Amino acid sequence: MAPAGVPGAKKGILERLDDGEVVIGDGSFLITLEKRGYVKVGLWTPEAVVEHPDAVRQLHMEFLRAGSNVMQTFTFSASEDNMESKWEAVNAAACDLAREVADKGDALVAGGICQTSVYKQHKDEGRIKKLFRQQLEVFARKNVDFLIAEYFEHVEEAVWAVEVLKELGKPVAVTMCIGPEGDMHDVTPGECAVKLGKAGANIIGVNCRFGPWTSLQTIKLMKEGLGAEGLKAHLMIQSLGFHTPDCGKGGFVDLPEYPFALEPRVATRWDIQKYAREAYNLGVRYIGGCCGFEPYHIRAIAEELAPERGFLPPASEKHDSWGSGLNMHTKPWIRARARREYWENLLPASGRPFCPSLSKPDI
Repeated sequence: MAPAGVPGAKKGILERLDDGEVVIGDGSFLITLEKRGYVKVGLWTPEAVVEHPDAVRQLHMEFLRAGSNVMQTFTFSASEDNMESKWEAVNAAACDLAREVADKGDALVAGGICQTSVYKQHKDEGRIKKLFRQQLEVFARKNVDFLIAEYFEHVEEAVWAVEVLKELGKPVAVTMCIGPEGDMHDVTPGECAVKLGKAGANIIGVNCRFGPWTSLQTIKLMKEGLGAEGLKAHLMIQSLGFHTPDCGKGGFVDLPEYPFALEPRVATRWDIQKYAREAYNLGVRYIGGCCGFEPYHIRAIAEELAPERGFLPPASEKHDSWGSGLNMHTKPWIRARARREYWENLLPASGRPFCPSLSKPDI
């Protein structure tokens, strides 16, 4: 199967999903750029878009080449409550970088907002909606293709975000950072999905906080909730690129390894191919990743779903399917690994004989 060629006219996000196409999201920005020395742990704010635009542009390019159809603006936590006077310049620069890269391929630009830092202090709907609306005004000026409200642990605040984003008249996606137990007010995943659907979200799902298998469980519950109410919405999943079966309700942020020692938990490309296939079989058509999801993980999604999409991403020019390039190796035991069955059934060792396989969350 040949890699994708030069794209033609771009279809909108809902047009693609309505036609049954697979939309591949992007992956990790905050954690990846922190490792590369461009983002500081704490508020996780994205000053890098103005301080180190080349670093952000390069990461966008890597995701595009790996198969991403969406360049999400690097505007996580880029609201006034987190960034004071810098918020507007950061949002504008993030839109410009995303558009520059998206125009090099068949990708759309999604303007992204996330939960605020003030919701837990007070539930001032007017104040919180004002913060969302400020970012929305920049997205409107920059003419993003659609909007994403992501990383909400309380469905009430997520509903407020959807209500504001709908004002622009563009498609709205919303994802919550919850697991099967539901949001922090014990609203179940199914109930969350129903509330978001009734608020007018076109695309509903989960992102971050939990690994692939837990996120798949949660999206299944969301799908069931929507179905029980007769609501229609496209499904979206963007899990962590880490294995986190030992997470509590709060997700990986409560694990003792967060955020500086998560590397032993990184999913392999083969894990992500399984994740992509299971998500597709569940009926999810917008599939991507969040923290820990590197470009090679996105390539794994694109390669797994290449039969359905009809093409491979450009990055597959340097990657042979299921290790088939190892057929050229001089050592016979390595040549024996050049097959799907080997990698699909491998149980990789951690190389850490004195480490437990699981941790105990701090909360």
